[in-house]
Amino acid sequence: MKVLARLSFALGGLVLLGLLWHAATASGLVPKIYLPTPRGAFDALHWGFTEGDLAHQAIETLMRMIWGWLLASLIAVLIGALLGVWEEGALYLNPLLEFVRPLPASAVVPVAIVFFGLTPGMVIGVVAFGSLWPTLLATVHGFASVDPRLKEVSRVLALGKLEYVLKIGLPNAVTDILGGMRVSMTIALILSIVGEMLSGQPGLGTAILLAGRSYQSADLFAGIALLGLIGLVTNALLQRCEAHLLRWRS
Repeated sequence: MKVLARLSFALGGLVLLGLLWHAATASGLVPKIYLPTPRGAFDALHWGFTEGDLAHQAIETLMRMIWGWLLASLIAVLIGALLGVWEEGALYLNPLLEFVRPLPASAVVPVAIVFFGLTPGMVIGVVAFGSLWPTLLATVHGFASVDPRLKEVSRVLALGKLEYVLKIGLPNAVTDILGGMRVSMTIALILSIVGEMLSGQPGLGTAILLAGRSYQSADLFAGIALLGLIGLVTNALLQRCEAHLLRWRS
């Protein structure tokens, strides 16, 4: 019942948004050159998939997002686990991480272009850099919140650092890590679009930018709607994976 109620509220919100959108265009409150009708955006989306290259552009963006997110997740878990078991290393690495963490990913794009050029790998690198931090901070928090009694047990059993990570640290931090990965995935999608816009790589970011510059509002909103759909589906899939991985906690 709760699932049906949530689904009903979600569909109701979409219907309300569609009605407000239609009212704004039908009344002439917003010129159609800036805001197309819902039907116009849907037709542009349909044409883009059936006759245009919107599907190819969406796949390009999706692959950059996934590869950048996976790379960021792997690095974040490794560094977070290292900081969780190596106190001396944390003293050296924390100042560097705190220096780099506030840097906006968009500011790193020019530096990445200098080193890697206008290549797909450059965009993936920027995505990985920007989406690294939520998972890293979540991993560090998960290791820091290990019950002191479990630490005592690991000392009594003479567990090595790797055994501690695999048997105590990661199981304790998995909830925090998965939560951080969900946040990182949203950031990865945003940075994929920004990276494509700045580098001119094929994808939804470039398609949306070109549609905006040429005042093709229907194509612009079709791309935005597709981005929202990608974010919705990927988040739902990650939620399902999280529920499956954490079923032992229920």
